[in-house]
Amino acid sequence: MLDRQIPDVTLKTRVRDETVDGPNPFRWQDFNVREEFAGKKIVIFSLPGAFTPTCSNEQCPNYERLYDEFRAAGIDEVYCVSVNDAFVMFQWGKNLGLQKVKLLPDGSGDFTRRMGMLIDKSHLGFGMRSWRYAMLVDDNKVVEWFEEPGINDVGSDSDPYGETAPEKLLEAIRAKAGQHAEAA
Repeated sequence: MLDRQIPDVTLKTRVRDETVDGPNPFRWQDFNVREEFAGKKIVIFSLPGAFTPTCSNEQCPNYERLYDEFRAAGIDEVYCVSVNDAFVMFQWGKNLGLQKVKLLPDGSGDFTRRMGMLIDKSHLGFGMRSWRYAMLVDDNKVVEWFEEPGINDVGSDSDPYGETAPEKLLEAIRAKAGQHAEAA
């Protein structure tokens, strides 16, 4: 996965727009990942689904907690991608009280499929979902990659979490920055 370009995909997002009348003042907005991430250092982590236990109790809150440390390490933004629609992602972020990590809905699984991380969790009632992974993207190129073990054993109830913890990615980012400092 290292040194490859992220997929050229447009995700369908919802953004608040006060010019929209009614109780749901949001409009659709396309989010082209390559355009949005061009020239930036972005942390992206992906998880099986909004409102699921590990994703809600561990992974997403941990990235939110360490968001300022990522920013201090030179990261422009932190995004969570999940194979859920924009409405579910919005409600999940609201439920978690997220204020820093940005949620990206990959409702069709297009981004996840092109990353090679779309798996079938039908045996658990989920359908197609993302395997848990995290990466550092620098100007649309994957420069750090972490994924949970067992992607080839997706028929089990296994939902590992540890390799994609924000602490591991943050450590790699700091080590990379240290290497650059030593070279200078």
